[in-house]
Amino acid sequence: QVEKTRPPRALMTPFMLGRPVGEPDDAAFQRRVLLQALGLLERSDGPVILEHFPDDPPSWTDRAGWAPSVNLPAPDAALSGAARSPAQWESLLGDEMAQVMPARERFKSRFGRTTVGLSGQPPEAWPGFIASVLSGELPRTPLHDTTALALRFLVDDLKALYGEAAQAEGAPPSARQIDQWFWRRTVAGQLLIALRAFALTSENNGLKTVGGRFFVPVPHLPG
Repeated sequence: QVEKTRPPRALMTPFMLGRPVGEPDDAAFQRRVLLQALGLLERSDGPVILEHFPDDPPSWTDRAGWAPSVNLPAPDAALSGAARSPAQWESLLGDEMAQVMPARERFKSRFGRTTVGLSGQPPEAWPGFIASVLSGELPRTPLHDTTALALRFLVDDLKALYGEAAQAEGAPPSARQIDQWFWRRTVAGQLLIALRAFALTSENNGLKTVGGRFFVPVPHLPG
């Protein structure tokens, strides 16, 4: 996008989406990124300067021996949108979340914060809301006036909750390790892949848009 729009000055960073200056809690690295970006303002070799930041953040390195703080059984390899009814997905997700929630509470106690809350729905409501969408309904919430928006932010909350639970104890893993655990080893990850496939076939343009863009990162799409 930057190369196409060609603003006068831009520093392109090779970090995860949503982390333009690097990983959380790495102030020294973030300062390096900001200083390099601000340094573009001092240069006169324009009119257009597009520069890449040279390094990956140190915390992208996988932590040897890391295991998530919540021990979940591997999901059924046959899990798929076609193989499960909405009621079955609701039950599977509800059961798994019951195992995840204690670890998430330990994370909140340890760090005194959470990024969960965009959906405006309590976690216990999430399995039923997703099941109703998979059943062809268009439920809404007081905070979001369309099903598409409500579902988009619920999906964000679900991913954030699992990410927090995975880090309740021990040194932080890399973002890559959390992603691999979530998308390969949890019912929630498999459900979001099935939910994306369902949304892409919906006649509701809002669902189709958010499903295609926001539910599942491209590296974790099947096949």
